[in-house]
Amino acid sequence: MKRICLTVSSPMTISAFLGNHIKLLGKHYDIDIIANFEGRKPALTPEGANRLHDVAIDRKISIFRDINALFSLYRNYSNNRYDLVHSVTPKAGLLAMTAARLAGVPIRLHTFTGQVWATQQGFKRRLLKTMDRILAGMATHVLVDSASQRQFLINEGVVLPEKSTVLANGSISGVDTDRFKPDPETRQSVRDELGLDANDVVFLFLGRLNRDKGVLDLAQAFARIAGHKPNSRLLFVGPDEDGMRQQIMTICSQCIHQVCFVDFTSAPERYMNTADVFCLPSYREGFGSVIIEAAASGIPAIGSRIYGISDAIDNEQTGLMFEVGNVSELGESMLEMIDNSDKRQQMGTLARKRAVELFQSDMVSRELAIFYQQLLADDSAKARA
Repeated sequence: MKRICLTVSSPMTISAFLGNHIKLLGKHYDIDIIANFEGRKPALTPEGANRLHDVAIDRKISIFRDINALFSLYRNYSNNRYDLVHSVTPKAGLLAMTAARLAGVPIRLHTFTGQVWATQQGFKRRLLKTMDRILAGMATHVLVDSASQRQFLINEGVVLPEKSTVLANGSISGVDTDRFKPDPETRQSVRDELGLDANDVVFLFLGRLNRDKGVLDLAQAFARIAGHKPNSRLLFVGPDEDGMRQQIMTICSQCIHQVCFVDFTSAPERYMNTADVFCLPSYREGFGSVIIEAAASGIPAIGSRIYGISDAIDNEQTGLMFEVGNVSELGESMLEMIDNSDKRQQMGTLARKRAVELFQSDMVSRELAIFYQQLLADDSAKARA
């Protein structure tokens, strides 16, 4: 049986995006997982995987720790003689692809899910972009989770066209359309919990609250319209980063009674059902998986017109798009959604249909399994030649 090693920085990447893939792939391959478990490996190994390995891969740059992680990965890959190493997330990718090449792993695959440097300037942008170029150079194959992101990486000289692929219609894991679906009972229940009326028009942001996600733009746009639309509500669900919550509260001080916060949830589908419109005014996204989760829940989206999000929203059909950073245009899109309930509901219906047809998680997992099969078959053919 062929041996595979999935390498990530955080175990959260496994649970959030790779669980369904591992379950399917484990039927055909001997799968190991490497992640930074911080010395506390979970009691249960993900279904489909056989072994977990703890390697201290930090998300942030740290020369000493990064060198230690590189040597740990090299030893692991050399000792286990994997047929394929697959990495996800930037730091894990750079270290894994380098170590795998040094260890002689024949197939080295990395998945790009967005670029931190896309919104950076100067030296930091050049440094992070160079790291991605090295990563791509060390890999034998590259997956990208959206067609527009792939084109961006090609235009920036990071990946080669012949070396990069988008599976199915994009996204790293697709969406579980049985989990994310319209649920009127949940909608009413969560609205009761949050003190929201049935007639309120709720705009939802779900994710990490940070500047690159455009949450301050969203707050400014809402502050401009809230006074004119007393039945509008803005709901933020996700962990605060860099004091974003306090800044949002300051921006929305005149309409703070129309703003709600939920710090964390392990059941995002509950809040998708609560909302009328999903908002992602992000400055950078690899694909925008959260948009198709909202779509599967029957919720249209408003998103910035950038690579990644442009693959997740069919503009004027399943949602509205606006120029990134344009607070006025974002506010106009929000007003349009408030004032046109029939259009909003029609968009939600089309969004659900598109998510089911194009982005089901089982479809993406099958495409990945086929891709693995092709890579390993080609490698076996080369070995016999």
